[in-house]
Amino acid sequence: MFDYMVVGAGFAGSVLAERLAADGGKRVLVVDRRPHIAGNAYDHYDDAGILVHRYGPHIFHTNSREVFDYLSRFTEWRPYEHRVLASVDGQLVPIPINLNTINQLYGLELSSFDLEKFFQSVAEPRETLRTSEDVVVSKVGRELYEKFFRNYTRKQWGLDPSELDASVTARVPTRTNRDDRYFTDTYQAMPLHGYTRMFERMLSHPNISVMLNADYRDVEGVIPYREMVYTGPIDEFFEMRFGTLPYRSLRFQHETHATPVFQPAPVVNHPNEQAYTRVTEFKYLTGQEHPKTSVVYEFPCDEGDPYYPVPRPENAEIYRAYKALADETEGVHFVGRLATYRYYNMDQVVAQALTTYARICGHKAAPARSGGGGRRASAAATP
Repeated sequence: MFDYMVVGAGFAGSVLAERLAADGGKRVLVVDRRPHIAGNAYDHYDDAGILVHRYGPHIFHTNSREVFDYLSRFTEWRPYEHRVLASVDGQLVPIPINLNTINQLYGLELSSFDLEKFFQSVAEPRETLRTSEDVVVSKVGRELYEKFFRNYTRKQWGLDPSELDASVTARVPTRTNRDDRYFTDTYQAMPLHGYTRMFERMLSHPNISVMLNADYRDVEGVIPYREMVYTGPIDEFFEMRFGTLPYRSLRFQHETHATPVFQPAPVVNHPNEQAYTRVTEFKYLTGQEHPKTSVVYEFPCDEGDPYYPVPRPENAEIYRAYKALADETEGVHFVGRLATYRYYNMDQVVAQALTTYARICGHKAAPARSGGGGRRASAAATP
């Protein structure tokens, strides 16, 4: 008998499994359809012996001391501040847009004060920031929007920025100084021995059992448990009752090159000419020394694993219907990106999982389930 069945071995599921087992003294079964733990953060050594991120670059950064201290129990860290270049007008310039970006792009010698006036002169103020296009043109104007944002966003989402919620581009800052770091968080580092090693330590508690290559729906009728932590797609849990929640997916093209360095930055964005959006060179991230190097090209697409919830009002409405069902489903805790249909950074998922654990601590244990209880009972609920 397990106290909890945790569906998904990514950040949300693994953090909750560890807390429930180590702090709560519970017996936990972690089930994942993939053949590995760590979710999308999974990293491994490729055929050349280079540590790569199978599902694209995962850069850890946070302002939360609680999150950083918690993960530090399972890994040492390598200090790392992420930097990105964008291929625009035949040049590689820093992104987010900053003072160096504008001076290099236009051959100018502006100061920070001059740049503030420059942005003011080209900005197109919007009374209401409703779409992603509104956010960008109201800050930096039409020309920079076209050069850096419009085509990249169209590739990434399959939609024009004018069709997407303002939140998509609101996350990208614009700076008037020379700070070329992609993130400015207090804690910026990479797990010294990789993410997978960190997850292995997180899930190594004797109260935790892990079952890979398994769909929870195939095992929940066989293995008894009391409550469930569900981190998969919420629409799938409720058997698509209100329709499918749309996601954008990614296709990854990994390549190894017989040269120590492939490109001049960890990530190079390609907003315009190419079919891919960006190229990542992993040795910058990991600090590994090797005579060869490995990179990955990212091609956004509609089909494949769900990565990015599509932020549009009609999708939010569908999610609200599913959330109403989730709120009425006893004994099942919905946590993480897919279960809450929101884009989260890794530290935000960890924080959400820690908060969920604190809430669970005050819950009285539910009656034992001999199978299917969470999914089938909830499917009978009404919003």
